[in-house]
Amino acid sequence: MKVLRQLAKIVDQHPESILVVRQQTEQRLPAHEHDKAQLLLVLGGIAYLQTSTKDFYIPSNHYIWIPGHYPHNLMFNRQDLQIINIYFPAERENSFYNELGIYPVSKLLSEMLSFSEKWQGDYFEGSWEYEFLSTLRNLLSREHLRKFSIQLPTTDDQRLNTILDHLRARLNEALTLEDIARQFSISVRSLTRLFQSRLRISFIQYVKMLRIIRAMELIKDSRLNMTEIAYEVGYSNISAFSNNFQQLTNMRPTEFKSISVR
Repeated sequence: MKVLRQLAKIVDQHPESILVVRQQTEQRLPAHEHDKAQLLLVLGGIAYLQTSTKDFYIPSNHYIWIPGHYPHNLMFNRQDLQIINIYFPAERENSFYNELGIYPVSKLLSEMLSFSEKWQGDYFEGSWEYEFLSTLRNLLSREHLRKFSIQLPTTDDQRLNTILDHLRARLNEALTLEDIARQFSISVRSLTRLFQSRLRISFIQYVKMLRIIRAMELIKDSRLNMTEIAYEVGYSNISAFSNNFQQLTNMRPTEFKSISVR
């Protein structure tokens, strides 16, 4: 709790400032919130943002916009992950800034970040840095980029969480509703209802998202080729893997690789 209070004090100490922080200050902290809105940029690896209802996945060269007063906690899969946090006064009325969203870093945004790469700390109205960062913020809603939409619902149902852990550990196997129900001594009908009532998602869709998330990690962190990655996450058909990857991420695996290894 002391660390959370210190973080909130750092972020909200000057309510009218724009704060730039380049360390992984929020890694593995419990759920917390701050008055300011947060722009979190991920420039390597994959970051995970957890809320009370969902886990969001932020791949390399993407950013997440977190509105002010939005409870969350962050997890990162690599210690050398490059993170940039920019905290803005929460005064936007545009609906874009009132909703949590994950988007790719555009070429223009990348150039603006490169220009300000040495900035750190609080910047106040009247300074040219403040005006530059305000322009950067205003750019976000005008790019009209498609949201990156992989988000896994969570539950406090221990029985279901045991089943979900089992799925994560066996993504390279054929996973069917019937087999999982049999392994856990539950009827197919009951397991189907459990997914729908607790997660608001079907068994098939949940497994599909797990597989694509694991594929993203392998694309970024392994030397496997796409065919090998497809097999590793349970696809025997590279075309089906590519199509499902695009369906969930709005890009083909090869395109994702190209932006993940910049």
